Amino acid sequence: MRRPSANSILVVCVSAAILAAVISGAVLLDSPAEARLRRFDERRVDDLRELSYAVDAFWTREGRLPDSLDELGKEERIVWELADPETGEPYEYRALGETTFELCAEFASDAGFDEHDAPFERFWLHGAGKHCFELEAQDIDRMDAW
Repeated sequence: MRRPSANSILVVCVSAAILAAVISGAVLLDSPAEARLRRFDERRVDDLRELSYAVDAFWTREGRLPDSLDELGKEERIVWELADPETGEPYEYRALGETTFELCAEFASDAGFDEHDAPFERFWLHGAGKHCFELEAQDIDRMDAW
């Protein structure tokens, strides 16, 4: 029986390492479709965060919560993203009390907890499906409220 040469053993080991790297990469990396959905979810969170700031500015100027996103969208100085970037469906807004409101969106995936996330980022964690964030209107500096 012939013994394998050092070169053939090296070729087999390198091939196995390359195959393991390719399989690991395929398992660890999102598919293009998953990455696209994740980007849509990140955009939804960014939009809701901006809407919450807009509600705060409205609260500071008007002393009340807006009746609807349509009322908030009538602001002349800013164009708000009032609709989901993928579906075009409007985000949901609801005043819950004198200063409390919620913003809702339909998310494609679960935004998992990362221990390195800052506390304000953890607030925006969500599961897949419809998720509502309850917020409290905050007075902001008049200079920042337009």
